[in-house]
Amino acid sequence: MSSASTHRRYPVGLVHFALAMGGFAIGTTEFATMSLLPYFAPGLGIDEPTAGHVISAYAAGVVVGAPLLAVLGARMPRRRLLVLLMAVFALANGLSALAPTYHWMLLFRFVSGLPHGAYFGVAALVAASLVPHGKRTQAVGRVMLGLTVATVIGVPLANWLGQVAGWRWGFAVVAALAAATAATVFAVAPRVPADPDASPAKELAALKQGQVWLTLGIGAIGFGGMFCVYTYVASTLLEVAQVSDGWIPLVLAIFGLGMTAGNIIVPRFADRALMPTAGALLLWSTAMLALYSVAAGNVWTLTITVFAIGWGGALGAILQTRLMDVAKDGQGLAAALNHSAFNIANAIGPLLGGMAIAAGWGFPSTGLVGAGLAFGGFLVWLVAIAMDRRSGKGAIVAPAC
Repeated sequence: MSSASTHRRYPVGLVHFALAMGGFAIGTTEFATMSLLPYFAPGLGIDEPTAGHVISAYAAGVVVGAPLLAVLGARMPRRRLLVLLMAVFALANGLSALAPTYHWMLLFRFVSGLPHGAYFGVAALVAASLVPHGKRTQAVGRVMLGLTVATVIGVPLANWLGQVAGWRWGFAVVAALAAATAATVFAVAPRVPADPDASPAKELAALKQGQVWLTLGIGAIGFGGMFCVYTYVASTLLEVAQVSDGWIPLVLAIFGLGMTAGNIIVPRFADRALMPTAGALLLWSTAMLALYSVAAGNVWTLTITVFAIGWGGALGAILQTRLMDVAKDGQGLAAALNHSAFNIANAIGPLLGGMAIAAGWGFPSTGLVGAGLAFGGFLVWLVAIAMDRRSGKGAIVAPAC
């Protein structure tokens, strides 16, 4: 079905809202797990570096689940696939809230991560199908707004619940949100039959495109910087800025406001100059992450810098649209792999940041490590631009709306 006919049949705003609800649930658990690290570590009888493996287990689930579920679901109607993914996500988060030991927690977080990438990938394709070609990044950005609003409301709420009622409630509330999303998507998402020509083989064909791999590389490396800082921002506030626990939800919310502002504003530029916007955003992230290392000692300068770092979250919507341009017939797999790439970043960032902290460089060193990762993503971006020019295509730019 064409975008025009879909736009006439379905209430675009309501469908985008329903899809964003899933992003809200996913964003809440993805980022709240990091902010709850100082609380669930003692609850499971482990230290904080070991607790970081729980975050990595979720990221590993995304990396594995995104391509696997995208390929297996190639012939399934997208609405049905979205509902199924959210149901699994709800169940796994409910089990995370009940995890009796550290090893059970690792397993449940891995399973929780499995639907993440496939959900965002399919949701992005559905959202983009409802709008004209020149507004695709804005449509994807609206889905991603669910994730960014989660960092403003969902994550501080989960962190607050972790402090006053116990860390398990942070996962229980996500399970409820996911169940509500499954019901809402079932009610309002387009009832479009599966593409009869779709197949796992066609999806896998995306892996033959060099620009697909470069785009994924930009996300896997470049996004690592943001995760490197975010994972340890609660500990940085407590140990370096030396503020009370009450500051943590506030600073996390301000980070979320930065992500939300980025996902509202940046896609408007990206729909006119997609890859130039991506490059500029990577350089912005490099500078702000480097600044964090000297701003971390004061709660006010740290907070301002965290807001600026949050703008870098708009890279997700930009790269999602880029994959629509370069993946050809394998858009479902490529869109899902985008979130595998981000969760490789989610694994690499905390790992390298933790290594810097363990080496005695202190929590502020996560800013410098993050800046290196963001600049590494920019170097991959340069390679992608060079390959486009060599092929005679130039940097792919979406038509202006």
